[in-house]
Amino acid sequence: MSTTVAILTVSDGCAHGTREDLSGERIVAWCRDVGADVVARDVVPDETDRVAGTLATWTDALAPDVILTTGGTGLTPRDVTPEATRAVLEREAPGIAEALRLHGLGSTPFAALSRGVAGTRGRSLIVNLPGSTSGVDDGLEVLGRILPHVVRMLRGEDTAHEASENGR
Repeated sequence: MSTTVAILTVSDGCAHGTREDLSGERIVAWCRDVGADVVARDVVPDETDRVAGTLATWTDALAPDVILTTGGTGLTPRDVTPEATRAVLEREAPGIAEALRLHGLGSTPFAALSRGVAGTRGRSLIVNLPGSTSGVDDGLEVLGRILPHVVRMLRGEDTAHEASENGR
């Protein structure tokens, strides 16, 4: 079974048509490369209720394996994606967000400024990626290594044998 992915771009500029959604396009291309099915995609402005509402609707109605957000994770007053995401999460997965920042630091010290979070709602993993294409690329590099295992876990599939083969 293929992994299902929903992509939410959080950007005032993209939502108002003054900027192209390059980061969202980068995620779509990655999904195509790894054989994941994009089941939903949208662009919303940096507004907590719009971000949280979309995430809740997608997880509850579509139940994609993964929702990847891009944008709104920085330090400006309009960057509200982490707060909106936390409002809908049932369980946080801080190690994922930490791994994304740590890997990103190998490319740029600005990765430390990302406040992105990750966690689950139902059987969906939600991960906040930065808005820059390079930040998205760094994040997808990390996620590509762990998503197959995470998706199997969230689907309730047996992962014990896989973990023992990796020495854990």
